[in-house]
Formats: sequence, structure tokens, C-alpha cells
Amino acid sequence: MHNQRCYGCYRPIDRCFCSNIPRIENKTRILILQHMRERFHPFNTARIVRRALSNSDLIAQHSGQLKETLSAFDFSSGTGLLYPGDNAKPLDDLKPSERPTQLIILDGTWHHAKTLIRDIPKLQSVPRYSFSSKEPSRYRIRREPHLECLSTIEATVAALQSLEPETIGLNSLLAAFDFMIDNQLASPMSDYGARRIHRKSTLGSGVPKMIRDHLDKIVVVYGETMPGIQRDLAISNSDTATQDSQWPCYWTAERLVTGEKFESAIRPEGKLSSAFLGHLELSESVFSEAPPLKEVSKSWQLFLRPGDHLAFYYSNIAKLLSKLMSDDVPLIHLKSVRMMSSKNKTLEHVLSDLNLEPASHRFAGRAGKRLASTYALVQYLHACGKNGQQE
Repeated sequence: MHNQRCYGCYRPIDRCFCSNIPRIENKTRILILQHMRERFHPFNTARIVRRALSNSDLIAQHSGQLKETLSAFDFSSGTGLLYPGDNAKPLDDLKPSERPTQLIILDGTWHHAKTLIRDIPKLQSVPRYSFSSKEPSRYRIRREPHLECLSTIEATVAALQSLEPETIGLNSLLAAFDFMIDNQLASPMSDYGARRIHRKSTLGSGVPKMIRDHLDKIVVVYGETMPGIQRDLAISNSDTATQDSQWPCYWTAERLVTGEKFESAIRPEGKLSSAFLGHLELSESVFSEAPPLKEVSKSWQLFLRPGDHLAFYYSNIAKLLSKLMSDDVPLIHLKSVRMMSSKNKTLEHVLSDLNLEPASHRFAGRAGKRLASTYALVQYLHACGKNGQQE
């Protein structure tokens, strides 16, 4: 009995909740594009949506196959994509005549969703819509990257409640979702619970004590390195050919609790090549008007406080710090945290593996993106450390 499953809800037979799933006559057509990694996940909610909505379809394929499949679809002016962003129109603000008649919903992690949009050009031209999440996700058995992120079933219901509030059964669909979660949480000997009971929890194991208990002392840092002679992206001044490649050219930092920020370009000895500027995603004017290293170093040391610990991911950051300050400030190399399997992985890959989505970056260029990712990773480790303490 333990291995027998219901292939309607894909839960073990003794926890089947198909009888709780309502049948809903929705007017707006819902087209769910499912990333293949979600297809057989036991807690996937797109299957519930497809089973409940009479006017819906679900396609689960790899990106390349989806690209071919969607080429035959007619995405008329009435088709929209539910995906947040600056250019997404809030569904609640639409007049009845402006509402989409078909809504595409991407099912997968945020990383999966970005991959689908990147690999399927047809999705990039579809108008985008969003909604305001009024409460945190109820999805207590799967981790969401942010409190405001919702599962596919919650997002679908929220969208339909904006587009067709008169439709009957949407709250019953959420009730079925709640039933699935409560049923799973009440079953400690479930597929995943059985393994957890007989294995000592390692949640939070190896999280640095400062990150776990003293987040107010943590400053996340990231810097860009001045190009060296061994790289093609070099300073276009031959006189700098022997320049140390571990000198900083751009420095960013943010204090975790207060949000205090430090950001400064560092004036180079010569003109930076356009290729290198493109690599950093910064303009030439950022560096032409920048202060020299000595001034940046002075400002940086004024920014620091007694007791600060500097957290970073990439190994070269420690070398850049040695050029910015002479004081011995404690460092936390996140890549060496024992609970993380980060060997030979970029910071972006680590966040993807953890299903984390950094908040909008508050600094310019590639440095801003990487600092936001570092910030998200520290927050994740802090949460793991605190939860591990409570077990």
C-alpha cells in the first residue's frame, strides 16, 4: 500500500484527496506550461488546477519541445502571460473589455519560469499581467524564495478572482489545497517524513554563529576586479600591463539589518575597454568621474563599525579587501559553509539549486546583481540556522 498512488492527485492512495477537488466552470481559458522537473513532483499543484478547471489545459515538455508545440498556437490579442515585472499590468486595474480571454501560467520554480521565457521567444511577445498577493503563501510543505511568492494553484485562483470574481468554486479549490497540506503535515510517516524521523536533522548545521545569531553585525560585500594582463578584457593603456589583477575597480556593500549601503567605482589608471565595461554592465562615465582608490578606501573604513563581519561568496573578494583596508575585520566566506554543496558552482547556480530568488538589486551593474544574490544567500542561511536551533 505504501507505494501505491492515485494518479489523479499523485498522492499515496491513503492520502488521496481527489474527492475534495471541485469542478469549476471558468470563463478565462487557463493554459499551464509546466517545466518537466515539476511533472512528477508529489506536491505539484498544477495537476490540481487542471483537474478542477473545465476550461484549462496543461502541457509538460522540455523547453525545446514547448517551443515547437507553441508555434502552432494562436496567441491572439486576448492572450496574456501571468508573470510579474515592471511592464506587467495589474489584473485588478483592467476594465472588463481589457481582460485577457486566455491566461498562460508557468509552472515551476522561478528559475524554471525564467528559463521557459528565455528559451521560448513566443512568450516574450505576449502581454504580461500580475496581481497583488494579499497574504503569504499557504504552501508550508515546499519552500518559496520570498514570502510573497505563491504556488501555481494560489496564483491561478488569485488571477481568476480578479478576472471573474463571480465564478463559483474558487475558494473550494483553495480548500482542497489546504486539505492536501494539512493531510501531509499530519502524516509523519509519509514518503518524506519517514526518512526525516530516522535521520538526525542537519538543518542549520554549519551555519556560522554570527549569521545565525548576530545578523545586525553582518555586512555583505562584493567587488569587481581591475582587469589584468592575462585577460583580453584589459585596460586599453599599455603602461598598465603589469598592474596587479586583484586591484578593485568597483565596490559594493550592504548592512543586513539596517539596509545601509556603500557603493563606489574606483578611478582606473587608464581607459577601460568597451568590452570590459560591457562585462561589468557599467558605463565609462561611472569610472571617469570616480574617486581614486585612496579616497574610496578612506570612505569604506568610515562605513565599517566595530564588530562588523563581512560576508562574501567569491574567493577573490578577500584579496580586494586587502587593498581597501588595513584593519583586520572578520570575514565569512560563504562558499566554505559546511551545509552548502557549492564546490565549483557560481553564486547564481547555488541560488538556483536552493530555489532562491534575490530581491531587486539596489546597485548598478553586475555587482548589484551579485550583491543581491549574496544578500539572499545570507538571509537563507540565517533562517536555516534559526530553524535548526528550534528542532
